[in-house]
Parts: sequence; C-alpha cells; structure tokens
Amino acid sequence: MNTPLPLAGRRALVTGADSDIGAAIARGLARQGVDLILHHFAGAETASRLADELRATGRGAALVQQDFLDAGSVGPFARRLLSGADAIDILVHCAAIERRRPWAETPPGHVEQHMAVNVAAFLSLASTLVPPMAERGWGRVVAIGSVMAARPRAETVAYAATKAALFTAVRALARDVARHGVTMNVVSPGAIETARMAERYADPDFRAAVTAKIPAARPGLPADIAGPVAFLCSNEAAYVTGINLPVDGGWTIGDAPGVLPGETK
Repeated sequence: MNTPLPLAGRRALVTGADSDIGAAIARGLARQGVDLILHHFAGAETASRLADELRATGRGAALVQQDFLDAGSVGPFARRLLSGADAIDILVHCAAIERRRPWAETPPGHVEQHMAVNVAAFLSLASTLVPPMAERGWGRVVAIGSVMAARPRAETVAYAATKAALFTAVRALARDVARHGVTMNVVSPGAIETARMAERYADPDFRAAVTAKIPAARPGLPADIAGPVAFLCSNEAAYVTGINLPVDGGWTIGDAPGVLPGETK
C-alpha cells in the first residue's frame, strides 16, 4: 500500500528555479508531492531539464520566465499565474542577484537593482499570491535570505542590506496572515558550494579557508537547503512563522574554534 505524499495536491511557485539552490528546493518539494511552477529569467535550458526530471517522477512542472528587474511587470506576471484553474499554495522566493563591488565604487543603479530583485519582486509576488492563500486558510511562503544579513561584508553591502530588508518584510507580513493559516519564513544559507562557485572551490586554499571557519567543518550543498525549506512548507510547521532559519553549519554562531576573524587554521 502506497503512503500518501504529505503535500500531494499542493502547488508551488519556486522563483530562481534554474539556480542550484532553487532546483534543489524544487526537488525537495516534489518529493513531498508538490506540483511545481519553475521560474527562471535566462536559464530556460536548465529549467527545462529540471521540469523533465520532475515530470518523470509523476509531478507536474510548468516553466515560466520573468525578469524581476522590470519591477512594473512582476505584479501582472503573478496575476497571470492565478488566472488558471489551479491555486498556488506555496511561494519560495529564491531568485536574487549578488553583484560584488568595492563599497565606495558602486555604479549608478547598483543598490536599486538588488532591491528590485531581492525585495521588491518578493513583495509584488506576495501581495498577489498570499491573499488567496489566506482566503483558503492554508499557505506557505519561504524567502531565501543569506547569512550575509548577519555577517555582512563591505563588497556585498547592497546584497546583504536587501537580504536584511527581506527578513523584515517577511516578519511584517507574517503577523498579518498567521491567523489565516499562512506561514511566512526565511531560510538563510551560509557558504554553499554551487556550480557558480565551482571554480573558487576548486582552489584548495579557498576551500580550506572557508572550511576552517565553519563549525560543521564543510561548505554546505544545495541539498542542505532543500530539507529545511520542505519542513517549513509542511503541515508539521504550521505553528512556525516569522523566523529566520540559518542553514550554515553553525557559521552565524561564530567562526570555528581556534579561528580568529580574518585568519584560517
């Protein structure tokens, strides 16, 4: 006898699903029975492969494309997603930009671009997708933050500031909809080994420096983010809302024992 999947019949929008972390989250939700809407901007081939993979497991997987830098188009994009017969029960906002610059040399529009994708797009999506969740009495929202909100660096000041703003936004909305069965939380990854970082992690000195600072003694993997997100989207997490969950091997506790700031073992 097959055991029913815990979230069978639920439908989720995962933004930035063409990223390693977004794809891992989509896979984790699919394992719980969730059908997926996979958002990408310029990663159609990667997102299409992921959709085929999920469909092969029996899950629904639709592809959507949207440029979140075009702030005025995000609301209409979200409304189009609601125009079909199926509801959206889960929103995972993984799409983000991180452009490192010396803090005194940021070009015009640098901060505004980070704000558009990392915060404003989330608010536009939430303002459209969350009220119907509240009307139905069930919904889950998870925004992907960053430990840089707590441990910022000057060269990532725009990224770190917008991730801190994202958590504030989630907390503000979460208290408004909790009574209606909608939870809203943030998951903040630490140092995650993704394809985008493969070249840097291939450098033994870089890998050793990162690993030495993490109490768990290893960089994270995209799959390490998927489990906590799936939990926060589950029925078991119905009483968890407005939190920021660091998934960082303990890095936000402080550097690993024996390591001083700016040094490695």
